Amino acid sequence: MDKTQNGEIMKLLGLIGNPVSHSQSPRIFREFFQEENRNDFTYGLFPLNNISELPEWIMKHPNLVGFNVTIPFKKQIIPYLNQLHPDAQKTGAVNTVKVLRETNSVRLIGFNTDIFGFQKSLLETFPILPSHALILGTGGASEAVATSLKNIGIVFQKVSRNEEGYLKYSDLHKNLLESHKLIIQTTPLGMHPNESEIPDIPYEFIGPDHCCMDLIYSPAETVFLKTCKAQGALITNGLKMLQYQAEAAWEIFKDESTFPVE
Repeated sequence: MDKTQNGEIMKLLGLIGNPVSHSQSPRIFREFFQEENRNDFTYGLFPLNNISELPEWIMKHPNLVGFNVTIPFKKQIIPYLNQLHPDAQKTGAVNTVKVLRETNSVRLIGFNTDIFGFQKSLLETFPILPSHALILGTGGASEAVATSLKNIGIVFQKVSRNEEGYLKYSDLHKNLLESHKLIIQTTPLGMHPNESEIPDIPYEFIGPDHCCMDLIYSPAETVFLKTCKAQGALITNGLKMLQYQAEAAWEIFKDESTFPVE
């Protein structure tokens, strides 16, 4: 385990998911550490093949005090947690976990800072928002997006390739695209290294009145965003969302006075 200059064991933070090699989180958290002169923290990337590996991974890192969660584990992790913050309960998805070490046990408390990150990013990027939205995807990230849109008062529908109870991509006809001018892409399609992948929607019905956001930030402009931009839409990626959700997660990780969660 890494140690500080005073010989103390470093507090470990990290990101679990698959893939994680593209993540900007280590850079962002290093900036937090430097800005606040917190030389007692370090941040790492930890790819897991299956969420069932989580307990053993935690046991291997006794200096772990918290971690972030990305695709595909934001929903899958919930049965492994001891407690959920109300935002995480509301969304049914977790992207931030605080590790509380007691005498003979470890308690895991789940949070969702994606809600804050997405909402702040969306409002900053698109000052005038459409009244109706389409959310592409039904994974953990889509839950935070849905909760944020409810908070803002935007009516939305989700689109899924195979889950029942949602719109299918084949349902996205001209009238639907023209009446839902905010489109949020929450799936892994187009993420590095599979950058050529793109959601199957009728892009010819997207125009200058559309606002399109892809939660992916590597590459900075996915094929989805490039195609929407070519149609005249306003576009943004997920980098601001990542920054803002990380800021909220850092507050949780460093401030033990916020626990236990009521």
